[in-house]
Amino acid sequence: MFEEKRVPDRQVRAAQTETTVRVYQSCPPAVADVALEKQALEQGRPLALVPSFRLAAHLSGYGSEPGHERILAVDLTRAGFEGALAHAHIEWAPERDLDHTPLNFQAIRLSLRGEAVDEWITAITDVTPVMRDISGLLATDQLHKAVKLVPHEPPYPLSEDLAKAVGA
Repeated sequence: MFEEKRVPDRQVRAAQTETTVRVYQSCPPAVADVALEKQALEQGRPLALVPSFRLAAHLSGYGSEPGHERILAVDLTRAGFEGALAHAHIEWAPERDLDHTPLNFQAIRLSLRGEAVDEWITAITDVTPVMRDISGLLATDQLHKAVKLVPHEPPYPLSEDLAKAVGA
C-alpha cells in the first residue's frame, strides 16, 4: 500500500553548515549599517529572527516594507542557534513560496533580545541585494531565475527535547 510522505506541519529549516546556522533579520538601514560594521546586533533591541529565507522575504516585502528595508543574514554557531531556540519566544507562521503564497507547513520565528545573541554570531552579511534581485525577477516573470537565488534550507535536526520545547 502506498503511503504519502509529507512534510511535518511545523519544521525548522535553515541554511546550515557543520558549525553554523543562518537566520535572517529585517531592519531599517541605519540599524543594518551599525550591525554590519560592528558584526553585532543592536543591544537592547528586541530581535525577530527567522531561519527561513522565504519567510524573511515575505515579512519584509523583499525589503520594501518601512522599517524592514534591509535584510541581514546572521550566522550563528549551532550551539547558539539551539540556545536561541531554547530561550526565545517562539511563533510559527505559514512558510511561503516566492510569490508569498502560504505553503502547507509552518516556519519558525524567534523573538529575543540582542544581548543573548551576540556571543553566538560568527558573521553578519547583507542579503538585501539578493532579495531585491529576486523581487525584480519575479516582477518580470522570471521565476526560474529567481528560484536559483534562494538558499538551500534543509530541515534542522532537533533533539527530541528541543523539538518538544519549540512545538515542532
